Amino acid sequence: MIVIGDTILSDDIIEKDFVCDLNKCKGACCEQGDLGAPLEDNEKAELEGALEVVKPYLSPEGLKAIEEQGAFIRDYEGDFSTPLIGDSGACAYAIKDENQMWKCGIELAWKAGKTDFRKPVSCHLYPARIKEYGAYYAINYDRWDICSAACTLGEKLKVPVYKFLKEALIRRFGQGWYNELERYAEDKNNAAI
Repeated sequence: MIVIGDTILSDDIIEKDFVCDLNKCKGACCEQGDLGAPLEDNEKAELEGALEVVKPYLSPEGLKAIEEQGAFIRDYEGDFSTPLIGDSGACAYAIKDENQMWKCGIELAWKAGKTDFRKPVSCHLYPARIKEYGAYYAINYDRWDICSAACTLGEKLKVPVYKFLKEALIRRFGQGWYNELERYAEDKNNAAI
């Protein structure tokens, strides 16, 4: 267990390797599951504010789901998340490209300079998942069989989860926090030698 400020991280964040291999998984995390992307409270307003510029990047099915359910929903766990397209498990904001790879319509709009909202931080942080417990946030490595190719690629390239997620972790917790995590990981690795 690693404690940095108000966060408690599982050791897997620095001990396990991971690099998304989209050529193998085709972005399956955007279409599989029984819930959409978890949203933080501040992201609800950001998502609603970006919706009009994001719409051109969405599928007709995604647009219909958003029209029927709203920009976000309160899911069966009581948390806010992105809506799904029917019973398909696909996020309403996800769209398949010409190679049948799932992409995030929000992120496509962000890359085009249409919005400052990149995508839900929960998506950016995957395979790490954050859960709030009172004054603390638990950060755990989420293992999912659809990511087996990412584990294999991460091991081959020797990229630990925290390094793969550097940009997302800095986005969520800040550069100083990330520097502390990096120092902790380096100290632990040096002690193991």
